[in-house]
Parts: sequence; C-alpha cells; structure tokens
Amino acid sequence: MHAAVTGATGLLGKNLLRALDAPIALCRDPARAAASLPGTRLRKWDPLAGADTAGALDGADVVYHLAGEPVADTRWSDAQKARIRDSRVLGTRALVTAMEGAAQRPSVLVSASAVGFYGDRGDEVLDETSTGGSDFLASVCAAWEAEAMAAGRLGVRVVCVRMGIVLAREGGALAKMLPPFKLGAGGRLGNGRQWMPWVHLDDAVGLLLHAASTPSLRGPMDAVSPNPVTNADFTAALGHALHRPAVIPVPNFALRVAFGEMAAVLTASQRALPRAAVASGYAFRYPELAGALADLVGG
Repeated sequence: MHAAVTGATGLLGKNLLRALDAPIALCRDPARAAASLPGTRLRKWDPLAGADTAGALDGADVVYHLAGEPVADTRWSDAQKARIRDSRVLGTRALVTAMEGAAQRPSVLVSASAVGFYGDRGDEVLDETSTGGSDFLASVCAAWEAEAMAAGRLGVRVVCVRMGIVLAREGGALAKMLPPFKLGAGGRLGNGRQWMPWVHLDDAVGLLLHAASTPSLRGPMDAVSPNPVTNADFTAALGHALHRPAVIPVPNFALRVAFGEMAAVLTASQRALPRAAVASGYAFRYPELAGALADLVGG
C-alpha cells in the first residue's frame, strides 16, 4: 500500500517511515523536514495555518495520522492546552476534509490517539470497550477520535490507535528518564502505584502497520504491551537494567511544583491491555518489560 504520514518528523513518525515503501511525508515545512527525512517524498501540510491541502493525499492508499502538539514537553498554560487540543481535533478534521475532496480517497486511516483517553483509573483493567475519562487529556482524546471516525462516512476504514508510553533509545519518555537513573538518582513518581501502559518502539510501529493491514480492525486499538507494570516496578526494572539503584522517589508535591497541571500525566494510572490487537493476530516482539529494557539500555 502507498502511505502518507503526518507527524513524520517525530520519534514514532521517523521510525514508521523506515518500515514503509516510498511513503509520502506531509510536513508544515518540507524544506526544513528534508534534513531529518532524507530520501523521503515531502508534501506541504499545514491546514491550521490555512495552507492549501489540495492534492496532499494523491496516491495514498493508507494515511497514518500522527501529528499533534507534544503533551509533556512544557507546562500547560491555557494557550498550550489550546494548542494541544486544536492540533489534534482541528488538524484531524482538516485531514478528513482533504480525504473527502481527494480525487481518489484512501481506503484506511490509522489515526493516533492515546491511553490518556481512559483518564486516571487506578487498578481497573481497561481495554477498547472501556469508557473514557473526564480530565483534560481524556476529553482531547475523545474529541480527536470522533474527528477521525468521521472518515467512516466516506467509506474509509478507521483505526484509532491509543498509544501507550513508547520506550525508545533515541527519544521519548525513556530518554528523559535515563540521565538521573544512570547517576543512581532515579526512583518512583509519587506513590509508584500508578500503572504504566508501556510499549517498545518496535511494537508501536508494528501495531500501526498491523492496524493498516488488518481489515477486521476498526475503531479503537490499544497500542500497549500485554503486560503493564506499576511505576514502582518500572523504576526497579530500569535500575536493574542499568545496574544502578532506583530508590530516590519524587513526591507528588514536587511534581506539581515542577510541572503544574501537566504533572497529572505522570501520575495517572491506566492498566490498559491490547485486546483488539491480540485478538486480531498481532504477535508482540517485546511483551515483557525486562526484554524491552534489555534491548534498549542493556550493555
């Protein structure tokens, strides 16, 4: 299948491009993106800035929609929260509008979402049939998915991939954790009882490809390991993988001082399971945390 990818310059987008055959990357600034995406076909895509989207999807059988303002890179001011929401909700609406006007519509839309859809749910076991939460990120995810699912009325099969915490060598959450842990200053966040729905980068990419190539998949699909762990267990496993102690906790009040409202992302608990992916035949390369960390930081 010929694919178009939004959010192609991000961690997940770059790695997805490597797994695709001659993909098209839709970018706000193709000239700038060319430096980080050598050899990739680039097309202008900035609908929130009023850029012309005509022809952006020409030749694409499947669209991977990964674009969105980063959630955890800065404190949440009102303006930042608006950027987080608009980049997802309005950006996805513009993408579906472009599909409607395309000379030949894509057959599949694989649209990113997040396990933040579920909100903070404690020890409750969650899957794609569970209800959504009511906090800021949960409401963003619900609206984001609703815009993506609107492509269904055009005859497009839609899968909303609720991405967990992607573990990777070169970026994302793990890269931010490594410096203090390597110094022996790592530890649990808050009480450490919150569940972390993690996924290895290779499986995150694999699940996106699986969503596009599996006709039985429609609607939400959790992109998480089948074996979530608590934050306390995660920090212990990371310390073990690095041969460092992980016994210095970061209390809740310190997280709130440092990150404000965004601290809720770090302490929210989502015990999410990938039931739709497993039922449709996906086989995880890294189902267990120890194996994932051994691959990413071992040695």
